[in-house]
Order: sequence, then structure tokens, then C-alpha cells
Amino acid sequence: MRISKLLSFLLGFSATFRLGVDGDDAGGNADPKPAPKESFSREYVSELREENKSWRLKISERDTELSTLKAKVAELESGSKDALTKAEQAANDRVLRAELKAVAAKHGAVDVADALKVLDLSGVKLDADGNLTGADELFEAAKKAKPYLFGTTSTSSTQKTPPAGDPKPVDVRKVDDKEYAAQKAALLKASR
Repeated sequence: MRISKLLSFLLGFSATFRLGVDGDDAGGNADPKPAPKESFSREYVSELREENKSWRLKISERDTELSTLKAKVAELESGSKDALTKAEQAANDRVLRAELKAVAAKHGAVDVADALKVLDLSGVKLDADGNLTGADELFEAAKKAKPYLFGTTSTSSTQKTPPAGDPKPVDVRKVDDKEYAAQKAALLKASR
């Protein structure tokens, strides 16, 4: 409907400025003749309206598609932000655990993994520079409250060190049963 109004307006506008019979423009001394009213056929008007309708539908479809895509983009952005936040938190937790293991070993924890499971780690944080705060205080308090988690050394190994000296290479193909039994007994005695 807008197109037909626009066409009517333009045709009427151009008719007022057309040249007169004498060659003068319409605003001159010539007799202004009224412009004949031009009419369009119903078929032409119907074609224009159908074309207009098809363009409106296409624009409406594109607007719907655009709003759907905008919603998907917003959803993906929020999902990626959540994933990034989770990844950063997981990385910070891993760094915190690694730092705590080092501090626990420094304070003489017998079993570092068990100590970290038993202790309340909520007071230990990483500051903005990545430094551990509150860990020393935690382990000092834990030494008093739970001394069984800490020993005099940081390792829980009970094996003895091997005897000093280089062992002689022995050709086992040439060893008899008595010599084999003697060497076995010596090794067992040394490992106890």
C-alpha cells in the first residue's frame, strides 16, 4: 500500500513540473492544464502488493533468524565464560595443592596426601601474586593438634642403606650350592 501511495505522489509531483504546450514550464504564462489522473490495472496493483508481501515475509524471517542466532551467541558466550571460570578454578586448586604438598614436606608430614585430606584447608589461599598464605600457620597448628601426621623426617621409608663398598661381580654359572646359600644369607642379613 505504501508503494502505491508513493507512486501516486511521484506521478502527481512530476505532472506539476512538466513542460507546458508553449515550451514554458508549468509555472510560466501558459494555461495550466490539469494532469490526467492515471490509474493502474488491478493485476499490476496485485503484483506490487504480492511483491511487497513477499519482501515483508522475508524480512520477518530474517529478523526471527537473527534473534535466534543472537540468543545462541549469548548462550555460547555464557557457556564459554563458565568453562573458563571452572578451568581457572581447577588450575588454581592444582597449584594450591602442589604448594601445600611442598610446605607439608617442609614441616615433616609423614604422609603428605593423608595430611592434606585430614586438615581443613579453607584458611589457605593463593594471593594475587600466586604466593601461598596461611599454610605455615595451618601446619604449625596441625603439629600440636594432630602430631601423628608429622614425624622427625619427611620420609616414611624404613629401608636401611646398602652396605658400603663395591660388590664383586659373581659368575652365577660357576657358583656351587654352598656358596650360593652363603651369599643369599649375607644379603638377607644386610637387608634387615
